[in-house]
Amino acid sequence: MIKDIENQNDNIAVCDKEIAVLREHFPACFKTDGSFDIERFKEEINQKVDITKEGYELKFLGKSYAKLLASLDTTTVITPNEEHNNLPLNKDSENIYISGDNLDGLKHLLKSYDKSVKCIYIDPPYNTGSDGFVYNDTFNFTSEELQKRLSVDEEEAERILELTTKGAASHSAWLMFMYPRLQLAKDLLNNDGIIFISIDDNEQSGLKLICDDICGEENFAGNITWSKKRKGSFLSKRVISLTEYILVYSKNKETKIFGGKPDENESQPIIKRTNSERTLTISKNLAKTKLKDGIYESGRYGKGSSSVELLKETKVLNGLFVEDVILKGPFTWSQGNLDEELEKGSRVVINTKSFQPRVFKKQDDDASKGLPSLIIGKDFSATNEDGYEELIDLFGVEKVMDYPKPVNLLDYLVKGGAFFEKDAIIVDFFSGSATTAHSVLNLNSEDEGKRKFISIQLPEILLENNKSQKNAYNFLKKINRPTTLDYVGFERIIRAAKKIKEETNADIDYGFKHYILNEPNQNTLDKCESFDKASLIADNTILDDFGVPTVLTTWLNYDGYGLNPNISKLDLAGYEAYHCDKHLYLIHTGFTQESAIALFKEYETKGDFNPENIILFGYSFNEWSVTEMLEKNLRILNDSEKNLKVNIKVRY
Repeated sequence: MIKDIENQNDNIAVCDKEIAVLREHFPACFKTDGSFDIERFKEEINQKVDITKEGYELKFLGKSYAKLLASLDTTTVITPNEEHNNLPLNKDSENIYISGDNLDGLKHLLKSYDKSVKCIYIDPPYNTGSDGFVYNDTFNFTSEELQKRLSVDEEEAERILELTTKGAASHSAWLMFMYPRLQLAKDLLNNDGIIFISIDDNEQSGLKLICDDICGEENFAGNITWSKKRKGSFLSKRVISLTEYILVYSKNKETKIFGGKPDENESQPIIKRTNSERTLTISKNLAKTKLKDGIYESGRYGKGSSSVELLKETKVLNGLFVEDVILKGPFTWSQGNLDEELEKGSRVVINTKSFQPRVFKKQDDDASKGLPSLIIGKDFSATNEDGYEELIDLFGVEKVMDYPKPVNLLDYLVKGGAFFEKDAIIVDFFSGSATTAHSVLNLNSEDEGKRKFISIQLPEILLENNKSQKNAYNFLKKINRPTTLDYVGFERIIRAAKKIKEETNADIDYGFKHYILNEPNQNTLDKCESFDKASLIADNTILDDFGVPTVLTTWLNYDGYGLNPNISKLDLAGYEAYHCDKHLYLIHTGFTQESAIALFKEYETKGDFNPENIILFGYSFNEWSVTEMLEKNLRILNDSEKNLKVNIKVRY
């Protein structure tokens, strides 16, 4: 497992990933010695692509190093939080929360969720000098190794090492930190995927260039300006900052992003026509309405020709409809006019002062395609102040997190990124206070969607004497949670789910599974290094160090089954094995001849038992004797009616 990955990483070069793509799609451009024929490649593509000798690109210290980091596989293992995951609310949940470095987390996710994610939102450190960003990594390369791997001279190798080992916060350090993460994130997106990245003036220009480099400039969908404050620090002697940016990139330039600017004066619930003539159904909300809280009884609202009839009693809570609202006309237009507009895909909204309907152009119209480039946060409760208030409401404590994003902003973006796909996977690998996860639960409660979140957060140790961390530290300590940053998001999801369930009682997935990424300790690595494969004695202490749940979870994800697999336990003459689709995992020690015979009978007698791969935890077995035993007993399957070709693989 870990030893195998370390051996693979020793042979990884900077451009191995790109070369593999070229080899897959342009095999004719590789010579017999494996070298790439650039002139042949130009001939292959010159009919479709204009080739120029001049170009425009971003260069920064450590760019080649960043590419190398993206190519190396992670040596961390995935440990399930079994106590949490087995709770009734969580055991069948498809939501995922990962505690660990997001570079490792993304590499694990790519093994099972490659090209499966519809929407990514991230709020990375801004490198402002006051947000605590410093570059650190755990790769212990020497200057000589970097010179060889990156084809750089000694001076550049030393400068890169200085960035990685001394906690640098320069522009180059920040770009080197972001580049591999964005490169991996792009591969998670499906063909219609969207990524939203929050940023401010400090790194916005550099971020735009590395995103152009990774995603392609043609896939830049826009730069949204978001008003983050209701008012600024007017004592500032410089330009007062009231806004931030959200860069938007699509995997495919043809991808459409649904949205629409919140109207400054009126609410914007989306409505649809029902089968009843002259009757409209309004969904709960797109943005906050201006309705007062309370019960609205059925009856007529508005005056004269603009009045409408509310067909059933409805409730408004926190300015929002808690259920669909059905209205009956007459309306300002004739029914034919209204039907014609609706058939075109137009949206109709209701002025909450008089309940008079208005028509806005459909979202994919050329004149109003996509999200607006300006989001006025104060107009629909989506400022940092709102984010603070939401956390205070959930935690009862002020300033648990600096600059939390408000749920309404994420609702708006996730709706844009996930369009109407109610089963989309939404990823946030700078999870922070877990606003994105909160938003997914919130949106699902509105339309009973099955959107799933995957959140990753570094378990940064919080310090009691740190001014910006002490409130979070004290809060977590008080409720007996680990005092690390990831548990702020962990607790927020639990509390948000409880609040949403109490308010809506929607039939949705309120739980989540929790996993921790762990680097094996040096003692375990030393055992792995010294283990003798030819020995007749297994080392069960190595399995004890990792734990069976960790080995099984890591392997299932590695083999493409994800973090919510459907596995079954198999009793083989007292030996417990684990079966998932095409794989059978043998992890424990104590596999005997009787176990092999029992396994053979499973293949022979059960028509739906056909695992093509048997995976052994090498430290639990004498490799030669066990593989020979298995091959001897399973060889007959090749000549049976099933005609299976069973592969036996030993992992270290």
